[in-house]
Amino acid sequence: MIVVSPNRSRHASATAGLRPALECVTLGTLAQRARALDELDQRLRRLLPEATARQTRLADVRNGRLVFLASSPIWASRLRLQQTTLLAEARLALGETIERFAVKVAPLPTVPPNPTKPIPLSAATAQHLREAATVLSDPQLRAVLLDIASCTGSKPR
Repeated sequence: MIVVSPNRSRHASATAGLRPALECVTLGTLAQRARALDELDQRLRRLLPEATARQTRLADVRNGRLVFLASSPIWASRLRLQQTTLLAEARLALGETIERFAVKVAPLPTVPPNPTKPIPLSAATAQHLREAATVLSDPQLRAVLLDIASCTGSKPR
C-alpha cells in the first residue's frame, strides 16, 4: 500500500497560524511523501493512453481527492475521460476513500530524458555543508547535509 498523506481538516490548517520550523513536517517525511506521490503517479499514468500520459502528471492526493496537472485544456479533457479508471486504481493503491478528481492546467515539470552524471561537490562546498550540519539540532537534516557533503572526493578537514 502506498501512503501519500493524512487527511487534514481545511478548517484546522486555516486557523492554526504560523508554527515554528521544528513543529513542521520533517525532511524525511517530505522525501517519503514525494517518493510515494511519484510511485502513484507512475502507476496511474500506466493506465492512460501514451500521449495523455506524456502530457499529464499527478500533483497531489489530499482529503479524498486526486489532483492532476495537464499541459493544456485539451489534455485535461482527455484525462477527465479516464477519471473512473484512475479513481479506482488510486483506491486500490492507497487503500483509502478517494472520491474526487481534479485537473489543473499548468506547465508540467520538466524531467530530463536521461539522468545526467552528478557533478562532484567542490571541497569548499563540502566543508561548508559539514560546518552547517554541526550547528543543526534536527538529526535528520544534519544526516542529509553530511550525506551530501560526502559526494566529494576530498577528505573532511
